[in-house]
Amino acid sequence: MKFHKNRTRHNRRAVAAVELAVTIPILTMITLGTIEASGMIFLQQSIEIAAHEGARVALVPSTRATNAIAASNEVLSSRNIDGTTVTVTPSDFENRPYGTFIKVTVTASCDANAKFSPWFYQGKTLVAEVEMMKETD
Repeated sequence: MKFHKNRTRHNRRAVAAVELAVTIPILTMITLGTIEASGMIFLQQSIEIAAHEGARVALVPSTRATNAIAASNEVLSSRNIDGTTVTVTPSDFENRPYGTFIKVTVTASCDANAKFSPWFYQGKTLVAEVEMMKETD
C-alpha cells in the first residue's frame, strides 16, 4: 500500500513539472509582450505630446521653425526617446499670413526605443502629427 502511495505522489510531481515546462515559455512571452506594448504606448503618447508642444511654440508670434523643433526635442529628450525626427510644415511659417495651418510631425523608430530586443515591433515607426492654425494676437 505504501509503495502505491509514493508512486502516485511521484507521478503528480512529474505531471506538474511537465505543465510548468510547457507554460513557462508562454507566460514569459505574454509578460515580455505586455511590457513591450506598454513601452510602445508610452512612446506614442510621448511623440504626441512632443508634436503638440512644437505646434504650440510655432503659434507664438515671431517664432521660427527651429524654436518649434527645439521644443519638441526637449520633450523627447526628457522622456529618453531616441531615433526621432521632427519636421515643421511649412518651414517658413513666420512669414505666412494668419490663417495658415502649421503642422508639426514627429516620427520615432520602435527599434531604437524597444525595452528588449526589437522583436515585437521590429521595423515599425510611430508617427504623431499636430496641425494648428496661425491666428491673430
